Amino acid sequence: MSSFPSTGIRRLPPTVNEPIKSYAPGTPERAELKARLAAMETECPDIPLVIGGKEIRTGITSKATSPHKHGHVTATWHRARPEDVHAAIKASNDARKEWASWKWEDRAGVLLTAADLLSGPHRATLNAATMLGQSKTVFQAEIDSACEIIDFWRFNVQFAEQLFHEQPISGPGMWNQTDYRGLEGFVYAISPFNFTAIGANLPTAPALMGCTTVWKPAGTAILSAWYTLQLLHEAGMPPGVINFVPGDAATITDILLADRDFGGVHFTGSTAVFNSMWKTIGANMGTYKSYPRIVGETGGKDFLVAHPSADAAAVAVAIVRGGYEYQGQKCSALSRAYIPKSLWPEVRDRALAMIAEIKMGDPNDFRNFMGAVIDKKAYTRIAGYLADAKKNATVLAGGGCDDTTGWFVQPTLIQTDDPSYRLLCEEIFGPVVTAYVYDDAKWLETLQTVDQTSPYALTGCVFARDKDAVADAHRELRNAAGNFYVNDKPTGATVGQQPFGGARASGTNDKAGSKLNLTRWVSARTVKETFVPPVEWRYPFMSAE
Repeated sequence: MSSFPSTGIRRLPPTVNEPIKSYAPGTPERAELKARLAAMETECPDIPLVIGGKEIRTGITSKATSPHKHGHVTATWHRARPEDVHAAIKASNDARKEWASWKWEDRAGVLLTAADLLSGPHRATLNAATMLGQSKTVFQAEIDSACEIIDFWRFNVQFAEQLFHEQPISGPGMWNQTDYRGLEGFVYAISPFNFTAIGANLPTAPALMGCTTVWKPAGTAILSAWYTLQLLHEAGMPPGVINFVPGDAATITDILLADRDFGGVHFTGSTAVFNSMWKTIGANMGTYKSYPRIVGETGGKDFLVAHPSADAAAVAVAIVRGGYEYQGQKCSALSRAYIPKSLWPEVRDRALAMIAEIKMGDPNDFRNFMGAVIDKKAYTRIAGYLADAKKNATVLAGGGCDDTTGWFVQPTLIQTDDPSYRLLCEEIFGPVVTAYVYDDAKWLETLQTVDQTSPYALTGCVFARDKDAVADAHRELRNAAGNFYVNDKPTGATVGQQPFGGARASGTNDKAGSKLNLTRWVSARTVKETFVPPVEWRYPFMSAE
């Protein structure tokens, strides 16, 4: 490792959001992606661990399959043994001193290079991996595994520059400075299956700030995670900065959280897992070198509440797009809707008409709006909720499941008369939207119900043309969602525009894709330099009684 010996003040390239490609018929990106999909369907990479830059194949393997075609193996991947986890800790510690000594601009240069590689030659590969391995449509892959990753890497660099420019004032005869140090310990990055971009951001945001990381990707997203790692290596990420350790979550976590050099965790996943980790970290506090940083984005029970003044057509589209895109497996996906009686018939009928037109199947067929849910476990869980709805609520559309070739769950719209019904309260993480129809006169009461029904507070939205009603929602739902939308669906946060994260049982709200998140990966040191230090110990007031 080495740092560029520049003494100039280096100006960053302009930072803008990556344009979303259309993949319309006849476009070059469509032809390129179709060809890459066809080629990758015939490939089955043997994915190793990567520790200190070295590939390790343990021989303890698992198969990754396409959710929409669960008989098709997309990759074989090796699982970490306890000794591999300890080796990753050592590699991280060995790399940390030199990586932290790099000028921040040189660390930034690695991510900016990676962003340009993804914007160009790696785009089709990472999108194809996401489509094959996670059953995303071309559009859902494009906004995730291309645009959002590129935006994370470019905007995080801009946010880091802003942070480093925040310096204290200096009085006469002195120079005060803030030194933003990387954490004195490794960061454990744990990424989920549903966004390739989360896997790209969780280890690289701390790395940008001078930390080294141990990254455990979800086995159900191993294909896209592998290609993400290869891209970072091609961009110049040094060995040991990001150590790639897939495997059993409990085994890996127990070892990492017990280590003296554990510096922090960057997590996206379930609330229960995060709570368990927090308890373990608390119990181990006496063993750590420093107080670890705990950053997590967890569950959600995301809502839509419509006022009688809302546009029924816009509400219906928000239900369909917000609830069923990527099979409802977004952290922000719409799961519960509160609609006034006066608006419900039109909203319902419009939504049902759209649902009837939705095509579901293999993402290779670009006509499909939906793919399959991620695995058998998810399929079984969602099927259980649908069975409950058929007994205790009204299924207006969907409700069916088919696991013949893939883990397919129909887009489902449910109506209930019970505001405390479990499908309005519990996280489902599937293409299921439950609607509660309220009396128009009970607007304020309904807002309070929305706020109090769920323990989560990730995303939510209000639809209203009445500005007073919007103001009511802002006031009553201020703590109900970390990302709040007015007359828009509760999904689709864009890096640099809507920093993402929620509070309550939805996490620590450290806002991925913002300067707030980057502050968690530095430990500030205040430096005071006195130009001419005093040589007399006495103070002037001491010269007379």
